[in-house]
Amino acid sequence: MAKPKVVVSRNTPGLDESVLHKECDVWVWGQDTVCPQDELRKRIGDADGLIATPFDPIREDMIAAAQKLRCVSNYGVGVDNLDLNALTARGIPAGNTPGVVTEATADMAMALLLSMSRNIVPAANFVKAKEWKQWTPTLHISNDVFGKTLGIVGMGRIGQAIAKRAQGFSMKLLYNTRNRVPEAERQYGVQYRSYDDLLKESDVIVLICPLTPETRGMVNDAAFAKMKPSAMLVNSARGPVVDPKALYRALSSKRIKAAALDVTDPEPILTDDPLLMLDNLLIVPHISTSTWETRRKMTEITVENLLNGLNGKPLLHCVNPDAYGKK
Repeated sequence: MAKPKVVVSRNTPGLDESVLHKECDVWVWGQDTVCPQDELRKRIGDADGLIATPFDPIREDMIAAAQKLRCVSNYGVGVDNLDLNALTARGIPAGNTPGVVTEATADMAMALLLSMSRNIVPAANFVKAKEWKQWTPTLHISNDVFGKTLGIVGMGRIGQAIAKRAQGFSMKLLYNTRNRVPEAERQYGVQYRSYDDLLKESDVIVLICPLTPETRGMVNDAAFAKMKPSAMLVNSARGPVVDPKALYRALSSKRIKAAALDVTDPEPILTDDPLLMLDNLLIVPHISTSTWETRRKMTEITVENLLNGLNGKPLLHCVNPDAYGKK
């Protein structure tokens, strides 16, 4: 019996050693770049399964071109790159990798918070540039993290993991999310606030919400106007949650003190983007989950999701369970 054909849009850590190559006829885009849409569309034309990344737009036209497609497995938590309605209509289950990215993402959110608050990157660059000639009381003076008010927008697994870490800094913890999370309130002492009140009260705001029509552009001019002038912003969610032009206006006018981004809009950020000229903005290239341990576990789950789908079994993590009723 012929093995099912699987297309993989990007090689991932641990994929070469995985069981996928034993059970399937696998084609992998062999470059460490995004697979061109035309190439991906051509390859999945007769594919049974697809492993995609959040940077591969899998839209209705591409799904329509893949007449044999039976399962899509996304390498990551976010699935805004997938047309879930089109997949569900075809009875094609789609999977993602929640849970495994929680700790690494929470670590990075706290790392960005600390780096931004304590001016770690500018201070390190100051030394490397051989400008450190003497110590002074105001040398790269920064702000405390201990005891400050942290507002977390999103209180899923990652939001709760950030709250757990922030407890160690004796921070006052606020949160906003679509539905209140009483268990998190009991366990971590987080206090629910409306979005507007969270913006007004927080010293540091961390975004860790999904990208939805409601959250797209939610951090805009009006939101920045509600923040303290001393407020700092961390975006560990998705780039489009923050309006980049509004962010530039807020930072360049000192409407807020600073920001740190793991994600941008567009992504990667354009090399001539005026945001790159700001000295109160820290940007890293979407590396929250970029640890060997996390990346390999993501590969394991992505492969298991796909193989379960191809073998007619429920996916470990299915984001469109209604697809099962279409078959």
